[in-house]
Amino acid sequence: MPDPSLSEARTPDAPVTRQPVPGTSGISRRALIGTAGATGLALGAAGGAVGYAAAPAEATPLTSVGSDRAMFHGKHQPGITDGLQARGHLVAFDLAAGAGRKEAAALLRRWSATAERLMAGEAAPHGDTDVARDAGPSSLTVTFGFGHSFFGRTGLEKQRPTALDPLPAFSSDRLDRSRSDGDLWVQIGANDALVAFHALRAIQKDAGSAARVRWQMNGFNRSPGATARPMTARNLMGQLDGTRNPKPADADFDRRIFVPASGEPAWMANGSYAVVRRIRMLLDDWEKLSLPDQEAVIGRRKADGAPLSGGGETTPMDLEKADAKGEYVVPLNAHARITRPDQNGGAAMLRRPFSYHDGIDADGTPDAGLLFICWQADPLRGFVPVQRKLDRGDALSKYIRHETSGLFAVPGGAAKGEYVGQRLLEG
Repeated sequence: MPDPSLSEARTPDAPVTRQPVPGTSGISRRALIGTAGATGLALGAAGGAVGYAAAPAEATPLTSVGSDRAMFHGKHQPGITDGLQARGHLVAFDLAAGAGRKEAAALLRRWSATAERLMAGEAAPHGDTDVARDAGPSSLTVTFGFGHSFFGRTGLEKQRPTALDPLPAFSSDRLDRSRSDGDLWVQIGANDALVAFHALRAIQKDAGSAARVRWQMNGFNRSPGATARPMTARNLMGQLDGTRNPKPADADFDRRIFVPASGEPAWMANGSYAVVRRIRMLLDDWEKLSLPDQEAVIGRRKADGAPLSGGGETTPMDLEKADAKGEYVVPLNAHARITRPDQNGGAAMLRRPFSYHDGIDADGTPDAGLLFICWQADPLRGFVPVQRKLDRGDALSKYIRHETSGLFAVPGGAAKGEYVGQRLLEG
C-alpha cells in the first residue's frame, strides 16, 4: 500500500496555486453582489449572479480562506499541485446502460462548465441549491479522471493508455470491489465544508441519466490557519506526513508527475495518473504501542518528523547509522526507509490525500484512516514498485489495511472554451 502515503508523503497545508478572486481585494464575488447596484460594477459573464440575494451593505469581507481561488483552466487540471484542502469528496461513477461516447462527452461538457463556475465562486449553471451562496471560492478544485472500464463502454479501447492497465494484486490487499475502480472519477476539495458539499451535489445532479454513483468517500485535513505557522500535516496516527513529498520547484517534478506534451496517447499530454486507495488505520492497535515503538515503525520522531538518525524534519536520513549495539537506528523495515526514492530506483509520487473517519464498527473499532491519492506520470514507475516493496516487509503493514483501490487517467487541463477530456472524446 503506498504508504509512502503514510509517512514520506503529503503536501504541506500551505496553498500552492491559489489566487484571490480577480478584482475583489479579498472579497468574494458573492459579497460584491451587494454593492453592484450602488456602484454599477459588472460581475463577469451574464447571469453569473442569478439566484443570489444582495449582501447587506455592512457585510464583513471574506477572510483569505474564503477568497482564495484555484483556476479551472490551465496546463494541468486543478487539485493536483494545489496545497492540501480542509475538506474533500471522492466519487466514482459508472456510465448508465446504453450511454456511450456521445453521452460521456455531453456529461464532461456539463461537468466542466459547472466546475469552472463553482471554482470562481459563482452559482451552478442551473438548479443551484444555494448551499454555498454566502461563501467565496474557498480554494475549491474539481478534478476529473477516466477508469479502465470507461474506454470499453465508449468504444475508445484504442485510446486506452497502457499505463491504465489494472494494478497488480498485492498480498496486503483486502479490497472491496464494489467500492473500487469506476468508469469516471471526480475529486473535489475545498477549504470550506459547505463549498465542497455544494460542488459534490452539483456534480451528482449534472450526471443526470448518463451516469450513476458507484461509490463516494469523504475526507478532511487540518484547516488553514489552525497552526501557528505553515507546517507538514499530521495523519490520524499523529505522525507528520509528507516531509519528502516532491515539490513543483524540483527540477524533475514535471517528468515524474505529468505525462509530457509529446507523450502517448496524445490526449493525455500534460495529464497524470491517480492511484486512489482507502487505507484503514488500525488505530486501537497502533495506540497501544509505546512512543519509541511507534517511531521505530515509521523511522521518524513523532514530535517533529526528524529521522531517527538525527537532525530536523528535512535532514537527510542516514541509513547506515548504528547504535552502540551495532543495530541500525532506522530499522530495516521502517516505513520511511522502505519508501525512500533512492531505495526504489528513484520511484516517486506526489501524495495528496485526505484523512477519513466513517464512524465505529459493530465491534467498537473506529473506521478511520487515509484516503490515499498519489499522482505520477506512470504508475508502473511510481506507485507499483514502492507498493511491491512495502508488501514484502513494511513494519507499518501490521497497523493498516488497504480496503479499496482505483487507478484513473486524468487528462491535462482544459483550455478556455474546452471541456476536460475533449481531445479524447472528440479526437
